[in-house]
Amino acid sequence: MEFQPSLFPLRSTKEWEAELGSQVRRLRLQQNRTQQDLAAAANISLSALKNLEMGRGSSVRTLILVARALDRSDWLASLALPEAKVSPMALLRERKKKTTHARRRASSSELR
Repeated sequence: MEFQPSLFPLRSTKEWEAELGSQVRRLRLQQNRTQQDLAAAANISLSALKNLEMGRGSSVRTLILVARALDRSDWLASLALPEAKVSPMALLRERKKKTTHARRRASSSELR
């Protein structure tokens, strides 16, 4: 799915923490797992999982470990930007060429 800003209204950090925590909790319950089980599978403390689920702040490391334990590495992949197919420097050089060429043409026609 391509990113569409209208689908993701601006949210505060606290709102994002609560939303992510809620999604983790919902998926854990769908998989019929206890917090103790998931924490052990993710190799994190029970309190770290509880904090994540309650939206009370968590580390990126904890989120990654829990996503993997829930078999949802696709969540992580969705955060990664697509690899650039064209070098940003090549784009810049091309844009500069077009701008310079357009300026030269305008200048030479003004001299006539």
